[in-house]
Amino acid sequence: MIGISKLYLGTVEPSDPLRYARQAKHLPSHLLQFSADKKPVVVWNVTPACNLKCQHCYAVTTDTTCDMLDHAAGLRLIDDLAEFGCPVLLFSGGEPMTRKDLPDLIAHAVGRGMRAVISTNGMLLTPELAARYKELGLSYVGISLDGLRETHDRFRRQEGAFDSALAAVRLCRSIGLKVGLRFTIFKENAGDIPGIFKLMADEGVPRICFYHLVYSGRGAELASKDLNHAETRAVVDQIIEGAMDLHRQGLPAEVLTVDNHCDGPYLYLRMLREKNPKAEGVLELLKMNGGNSTGVGIGCISWDGTVYPDQFWRNQPLGNVRERPFSQIWSDRSHPLLGKLKEKKLHVTGRCARCKFLDICGGNFRARAEAATGDLWAPDPACYLTDEEIGLV
Repeated sequence: MIGISKLYLGTVEPSDPLRYARQAKHLPSHLLQFSADKKPVVVWNVTPACNLKCQHCYAVTTDTTCDMLDHAAGLRLIDDLAEFGCPVLLFSGGEPMTRKDLPDLIAHAVGRGMRAVISTNGMLLTPELAARYKELGLSYVGISLDGLRETHDRFRRQEGAFDSALAAVRLCRSIGLKVGLRFTIFKENAGDIPGIFKLMADEGVPRICFYHLVYSGRGAELASKDLNHAETRAVVDQIIEGAMDLHRQGLPAEVLTVDNHCDGPYLYLRMLREKNPKAEGVLELLKMNGGNSTGVGIGCISWDGTVYPDQFWRNQPLGNVRERPFSQIWSDRSHPLLGKLKEKKLHVTGRCARCKFLDICGGNFRARAEAATGDLWAPDPACYLTDEEIGLV
């Protein structure tokens, strides 16, 4: 996760995370990515049930439920995560709001001292639910909006999906529940990015995450529609400039990119070209961030209790919380994959292994490398930096 607004616009300085000794339990949410202890943010797919069948769904969700962790098992899971020190629990799916005990699970997570957030398509959010979430102390609602009306509805395979998502954004804004957008980028929706920034300005949306496509689940079918390197560079520049425009308009929105960690070096190199005096401070923050955190600072638990290194890497199970607590699974360095992920800079190969930005990229996205090449330690094909830029020429 690369905080474009934090880094390029200087809304965070290196001294800010240092003020809290870079300890996750003390850091405000906007500084968590700079923590030194890297306790995992956990994505819990609480259900496979969903009211949509989106083209890019990494979880390949259904309209039915299966052998999900029941309520009691969910409470035990939350207790273990809290005692382990996980700072954030992200409720995802499927569509998490199809799970009727979701408010009680949120309440338990908040009561145990974790930040609780939801990733949703927004279509099931009602005024009553929104008010309850706010009362329970929900920290954030991330609503997927993968383009303007026509694009989003086609991508989500549901007419009216855009209007429902926008209504959910407005509902959260109206009651003071923090909300933001989630936008997965590929060829057919990249042209909508300027319109999304305009929508943010018009609606006063305070946050957006732009996700680079990962070839997982149904997303594997979109691999041929991923941006090429030149297109990706152009889109990242467009996102940087969109963040600047929002700030010029008096809306200091948080703008982030996710799942392509060469965005960090790219941003730094742009600042060097521009002779930006904040460039070296940004490099320091990128080193604190550490790049890809799969198997270290991000983890996933599926609806059936299976633990994965991240939410996209669903062919690499690490264990199941029905058999061992998450804290034990996550700490077990004897696992042949998890142990290596905790020191993955020693195992990446090719240009990744020789890249001068390895410490701030972390080898980029292993799930995408495996999906594209069959070798999980191979270079991520979505890295768009040139050999010259990464110090090989």
